[in-house]
Amino acid sequence: MAKQEAPLHQLKNYLPEGSFDEVSYYLLHYKVQLTITRERKSVLGDYRNSLPGKNHRISVNGNLNTYAFLITLLHELAHLFTYERFGHRVQAHGPEWKNEFSKVLAQFLEKKIFPSDIQKTLFKTLQNPAASSCADTALLRVLHQYDKKKEGVILIEALPKGAQFTIKGGRVFIKEEKVRKRFKCKELATGKMYLFSPVYEVQAL
Repeated sequence: MAKQEAPLHQLKNYLPEGSFDEVSYYLLHYKVQLTITRERKSVLGDYRNSLPGKNHRISVNGNLNTYAFLITLLHELAHLFTYERFGHRVQAHGPEWKNEFSKVLAQFLEKKIFPSDIQKTLFKTLQNPAASSCADTALLRVLHQYDKKKEGVILIEALPKGAQFTIKGGRVFIKEEKVRKRFKCKELATGKMYLFSPVYEVQAL
């Protein structure tokens, strides 16, 4: 199965040192069903509000490094806090959610859990949190430095123009020029153009 419920004591394996006690308090207090999922390219975490007979449900990708895992979990907890206060009356990533995420993130920043480069980037995030961690390029870039290194895997922005690369599934592309915040890349098999985030992970050829 893609999802596996995480026993609370095992959660320590996914979190940076010094964060477990407070995280477990939130999960127990709000009766959250936490599941650890396989890698999902388009999303790092997910929240589903409680229903009659069902608790709040949060899922987080299990392949994330400990700092990325914690940030994603706090992102989803902020959705829970927002729901508890406002129900469905506000937008998913509106000012109410941004306020809740900023508050809970600030609590963990005070604990000095994160390395200095992540800490510095997160302080900027506090001002206007992105709707998705996948959309926060600066944060993804610095978190990437703490991932387990995989042979041949590189961020698109580190490839020179004209370089070829593959993505999951074996499709081959050529990197072209940057358009605003993304890179144009041509798929060799079809000649179609696609836009990639500069911090998208690919396999260099």
